[in-house]
Amino acid sequence: MNKIYFICCVSLFTILLFSHDLLGKNDVDKDVIKLSNRREIFVDHYLIDQLHNATIMMHKPIDRGVVFKFDEPWEGPFSTYITVIKDDSLYRTYYRGNRKGSHDGTNYEVTCYAESKDGINWDKPHLKLFERNGTYNNNIVLADEAPVNHNFCPFIDLNPEALSLQKYKALGGTGKQGLIPYVSSDGIHWKRMHDSAVITDGGFDSQNVAFWSETEDCYVCYFRIKNNGYRSVGRATSKDFIHWSETEKMTFGNTPWEHMYIQQTSPYFRAPHIYVAIGARFMSGRQILTEEQAKKLGVDPAYFKDCSDVYFMTSRGGNEYDRTFMESFIRPGIGLNNWVSRTNYPALNVVQTSPTEMSIYVGEDYAQSTAHLHRYSLRLDGFTSLSTPYKGGEITTKLFTFSGNELEINYSTSAAGEIKIEIQDENGRPIPNFTLNDSETIIGNEISRIVSWKGNSNLNNLVSKAIRLRIYMKDADLYAIKFN
Repeated sequence: MNKIYFICCVSLFTILLFSHDLLGKNDVDKDVIKLSNRREIFVDHYLIDQLHNATIMMHKPIDRGVVFKFDEPWEGPFSTYITVIKDDSLYRTYYRGNRKGSHDGTNYEVTCYAESKDGINWDKPHLKLFERNGTYNNNIVLADEAPVNHNFCPFIDLNPEALSLQKYKALGGTGKQGLIPYVSSDGIHWKRMHDSAVITDGGFDSQNVAFWSETEDCYVCYFRIKNNGYRSVGRATSKDFIHWSETEKMTFGNTPWEHMYIQQTSPYFRAPHIYVAIGARFMSGRQILTEEQAKKLGVDPAYFKDCSDVYFMTSRGGNEYDRTFMESFIRPGIGLNNWVSRTNYPALNVVQTSPTEMSIYVGEDYAQSTAHLHRYSLRLDGFTSLSTPYKGGEITTKLFTFSGNELEINYSTSAAGEIKIEIQDENGRPIPNFTLNDSETIIGNEISRIVSWKGNSNLNNLVSKAIRLRIYMKDADLYAIKFN
């Protein structure tokens, strides 16, 4: 009897222990990030578990000067709502031309076009599509489609099921009518995809942006709404670009309310599961210029009693933005011309302009005869970085699994700085042969560097296992990681 009782107790204990281990494993599995071979840029705390004497730092874009002026007779001081697209080896820019700021949503507004082979030197081709000012020799791609030309915003459709004749899509329109869809096979000749508006629940009186999301497997549109008395952002989704979901309000975490005049949300081209929103916040009534100063600069009298600058936030889909940084991403420049209403409005999209550089474009000198497009640059992936001072610091990631057989990093150190990386198991124990002591000491400044441990970079044996990284850095920045 005692023997049977003992066997039953042991069996029950074994079952309970196995169940506990299984439940514990399931709990761990829930918390493990499936990284696969995606590139991760450190724009939020998604992958970060602990920071010791380390921070996520936002980097300031470098001013590269004027790209081109809005100086054609059909363009003018109120040219804005700019989209820049890298289309294979050709760069395309679309923007509103408007010489009379008080005529929103009328046929006075046109959609203009410029192109470039390098993203730096731009031409305005004579397209001969529409007559303006007595000539067809102009760069207008869409006209006489009020109110669509107020904020016409194109994109290249990356939906694998998209028709070739509809490679390019766009939305345009204002609050009274809603957003109307357009399509094009070449990005120059546009026609309506649908007779009436397809999104009607919103304000729309700014640039309303759409794209095909690989990660969400649908079209996504971000547009102007009012929320809590502020200009804010709403979102809708669609499978066919015609039938859209109900509008949902975007959230911004526990951050102060600000007027978000435009948000320019788009997938980052090197990590499309991360949407970057490089937009303009509008400081209503924050007047810098006096009437005399505005008159001297030639600023339109209706456009000098507010100011704007550029902010940076991100999203990983859904109705949440991450505003890790409340500080300005691009501050208004030196000179009162940079402190008028609706200047410093960034263009939609970040594009690569060299093997190591990406560019951001900003409309400046709004409501002035000197209105123009400006270019700023950053290193690839260089919006932000994990950063440590001279005395050194450490970062520990959350648990994740990956696919691939090597770890690539984008980084920079000082001549005295360094980076070393340890791989740990799910319990935080260093994995033999991948400890901090085994890690090579990385010194330099490279967009792509493969990490090795005592000369070995092969991670095949760790694929699909839950691991974390312990990263030691001294006077260094880590911009991105990727398992290849």
